Amino acid sequence: MLLLLLLQVLVSCLWLGRSEVVTSFESSCPQFFFRETPPNEALEPESPAWICQRYKNQYYFATLYDRSRRIPVYSAYLYQPGPGTRPKTWLVEPQLMGPTYPKTMEREWTLLNYFNVTLEQLSKSQAILKDYKNLTGLNRGHLNPSGHQPDSSSRMATFTLTNIVPQDEKLNGGAWNNYEQQTMIRRTQGCNTTYVIVGAVPGNNYIAKGRVNKPSYIWSSACCEVDTNHRKAWGVIAENDKNEVQLLTLGELEDVLTQLYRRDQVSLFDSDCPRE
Repeated sequence: MLLLLLLQVLVSCLWLGRSEVVTSFESSCPQFFFRETPPNEALEPESPAWICQRYKNQYYFATLYDRSRRIPVYSAYLYQPGPGTRPKTWLVEPQLMGPTYPKTMEREWTLLNYFNVTLEQLSKSQAILKDYKNLTGLNRGHLNPSGHQPDSSSRMATFTLTNIVPQDEKLNGGAWNNYEQQTMIRRTQGCNTTYVIVGAVPGNNYIAKGRVNKPSYIWSSACCEVDTNHRKAWGVIAENDKNEVQLLTLGELEDVLTQLYRRDQVSLFDSDCPRE
């Protein structure tokens, strides 16, 4: 028993990172949203989890997670691309199993071997590595991409499966990648701060024997502060089975999402972000 306690203490000292399931983004990690205003409730799923994604005791982005479909609804972050390599380690969120579990991003292996967690327990709360094995025509698509982060710690924080959706591999490596790596650079010229929200519209198909939803659309939106008096905004959307990205105004994207979700009018940013 003493040895087990010592092992748990040792592992706690070696935790790769921290995330926090919270009651609202406004009170916990509002800094990732323009004017500290998250999207309205029109996007919220039936079983939501609000996650302030924290790594090495620092918040890096925010994710609204759909517990039942096991995909993120959206991830919100600041666009700050920098040099660095792409991480290879994938993490999961043990706190989604319940409040008694660590508020950490953790490797599956660590949970199974040091925290007396079974893979079945973990899989009930979220997607696991096995769900994304042997995919055909799909791969793990980041909502918050590692390439939009400034350093190794912020890049590592994006490698949680709560920030991942099954994305068409041609889209992910083609038109969507071009948007992330080229269009964003052009569009953010002159921006002091760029707030980004990237999301996924649930679809009718699933992977992993019905466990993980395959989104029907992937979308991204940005609100850029040029200075205290000037802002610009834009959005894009892509069907998740075509290698095409459609560039829209922020208002057009919100209208499209309103039609797709068939709920209230979608609002992604504070009203001071231009819709035209």
